[in-house]
Amino acid sequence: MTYCIGLNLAEGLLFASDSRTNAGVDDVRRASKMRVFAKPGERLVVTLSSGNLSLTQNAMNLLEHRATQAQEQAGIYTATSMFEVATLVGDALREIRKRDEPYLRSSGIDPSGSFIVGGQISGEPPRLFLVYSEGNFIESNPDTPWLQTGEIKFGKPILDRIIRYDTTLAEATKCALVSLDSTMRSNLSVGPPIDLLLY
Repeated sequence: MTYCIGLNLAEGLLFASDSRTNAGVDDVRRASKMRVFAKPGERLVVTLSSGNLSLTQNAMNLLEHRATQAQEQAGIYTATSMFEVATLVGDALREIRKRDEPYLRSSGIDPSGSFIVGGQISGEPPRLFLVYSEGNFIESNPDTPWLQTGEIKFGKPILDRIIRYDTTLAEATKCALVSLDSTMRSNLSVGPPIDLLLY
């Protein structure tokens, strides 16, 4: 599992995620859960993933592959809104689940995964979404400016107490790091290094 946090605040966006993928007694592994798609001056798209690593990596790889192909359909570098990007991520997740889920379930493996997707495309304000394993999603708003996925229970109380839409990015960064640290201290499946991006 993992722990990911996304914040959409008045000052900007914050993304943070741990890197632990496995925490057996003698087998600790790491992989970044953050992917960044950027065209300077035009768009920044950030994804944070949790859940089945093969599922989420394959969904991102599918999006990256399609982004490099000359296609008429929208891709991550041609989408006209962050809503469209969240839809693309959800569709890719559904496609990979449809392909792999029967095989994973037959081996007793949980075929679920989720994403925090955020960023900004020129012409619209920054936006932040939580894409569920089924491909549907919700969007943050000023009343609920943060989203979490993964092992959320140990870090949530800290965010509940501190984060408001007008919280500065400096204060939000401290809060996000304490939230991650609290989770790492209480849950072996969450661990360093931490990826952090401020926009």
